[in-house]
Amino acid sequence: MKKYNLEQIQEMADGDEEFILEMVKTFTEELPEDIHAMNEAVNNGNAQLAYQTAHKMKPNLQIFGLDLAPEVKKIEGWAKNSAMKEDILPYANIVSETVLTACKELREDFNL
Repeated sequence: MKKYNLEQIQEMADGDEEFILEMVKTFTEELPEDIHAMNEAVNNGNAQLAYQTAHKMKPNLQIFGLDLAPEVKKIEGWAKNSAMKEDILPYANIVSETVLTACKELREDFNL
């Protein structure tokens, strides 16, 4: 079972395969960088930067059908609720693994 789902993008594309390919390319290029930045922020205990990065990723996660809203909310809430870094790591790991797996699948499926 694939991690990603292209239903929303296909709906947005309305048959424009070029648009879908561009969205996939953008996702597979930008999201690993965002994941790296988020993990670095978490590892450095920078809750504000972790919030900003996780928040920035949300729309892309949604349109690619990655249901990570609960985990992203936990990371976003870290700055407000003064949780320990160790409390946030499992959520960051789930987001990381899911996104990186989806990127790998998309690159394979679209021959990128």
